[in-house]
Amino acid sequence: MKRHALAPAYLLACLLLGGASAAGFLANLALQLAALPLIGWALWRLSVGGVPRQFRAPLGLLAALVAVMLLQLVPLPPAIWTMLPGRGPVVQGYRLLDLPLPWLPLTLTPSGALSDLLWLLPAFAAFLTVTVVGAFRGRSIAAVIVGVTLVSVALGAMQVVGGRSVYFYDVTNVGVAVGFFANGNHNATLMLTCIPFLAALQATLLRASRSRRSVSALHLLVAAAYCVIAVGLVINASLAGIGLGVPVALTTWLTFGRQRPAVRRLLLAVTIAGTLATLVLIATGPFGNNLFGRQTQNVALSRQTSFALTARAASQYLPVGSGSGSFQSVYRTQEPLSSVTTTFMNHAHSDWLELLLETGLVGSVLAALFVAWWSARVRANWRVDLPDPFAQAAAIASAAILLHSIVDYPLRTAAISAMFAMCLALLAGARPYLRPSRSAASARHLTL
Repeated sequence: MKRHALAPAYLLACLLLGGASAAGFLANLALQLAALPLIGWALWRLSVGGVPRQFRAPLGLLAALVAVMLLQLVPLPPAIWTMLPGRGPVVQGYRLLDLPLPWLPLTLTPSGALSDLLWLLPAFAAFLTVTVVGAFRGRSIAAVIVGVTLVSVALGAMQVVGGRSVYFYDVTNVGVAVGFFANGNHNATLMLTCIPFLAALQATLLRASRSRRSVSALHLLVAAAYCVIAVGLVINASLAGIGLGVPVALTTWLTFGRQRPAVRRLLLAVTIAGTLATLVLIATGPFGNNLFGRQTQNVALSRQTSFALTARAASQYLPVGSGSGSFQSVYRTQEPLSSVTTTFMNHAHSDWLELLLETGLVGSVLAALFVAWWSARVRANWRVDLPDPFAQAAAIASAAILLHSIVDYPLRTAAISAMFAMCLALLAGARPYLRPSRSAASARHLTL
């Protein structure tokens, strides 16, 4: 396999095999094992060549995140961990059993924290393979995203009409177009990210086209692909997916289209207004799972309840948090007994809230630093004279994922987290590996 195919091939594997957060244990294990040599290769290159300047900030944030998660596993003496907020019930449990207080780590669930570290391996490998190893081409990454999305839409249509046999996971949204995922919302996230990458792929292919016939054929194929994605979002029926599809499509059109200045200003205003209206509609609309209106159905499993209980738990564990991987254990202590059934909340349905609960103020600071870096890179990519279309597509796609993460947990899957990591790598200014030419190599030995 050529080096340039390595990152797209790994992304393809993640998109096909990493569509579930809890289910698909063996598939996720395979992706994690495959990530190890990629991470090792990247670390070796860093040890030999140092850290490139443009990657110091994101790699520093990555190292800080790993350090925080590892420190949460360090055993602490009883005199320290008993003073941490929220540890009273743990102390009471040992006293009821008449057991001495042992040394315990900061996280309430060490096995969950270790699982979270392993879960991050595909995202780490995806980011390092693109930034450090340079084993990619932007066109290949875009082609993988577009190809898998179109197949996922077709698969989702079959799932809606074909019954249980078309689904890949036992724990899934039966009757919903989930595609290669276990959760229909995550399939919607994939379709959202496909929109800008399809436009970037079209822009690069148009530059290489030399005949009107090929240009016309390309326009026709791209238009057909957009229609497939639109149909996919409709049959998927994810409220966030449909709502975010409007600003994502408008932003993509504004970025890659050729409009007059007056039209561009109007389109920019419509994009901003559409984005704000979408966020308000998702938060307050009467769709049975709104965040602020009165809830009448499935109250215990609604996002309104999940957000309220998670926020309450987060306030009890501030400033250090309850520890990585502890959401399920902590959330069960917040639920009223009358609402406890065989169905349980596996995640907060908001990656941002879950991060606050598990990592406290430290995680919030890291998240704020990440958003600041991301915003700076978006501005930098839009201000250059010749912007990279795939970096611009990555900015739009990553923004869609970040916004969707407010009301869901797409980053808890290896598929979306690996794709998000590659988006960040492209946004950071990664360039494909170029083998030194013979003339350049011989020039080093010239004597003047």
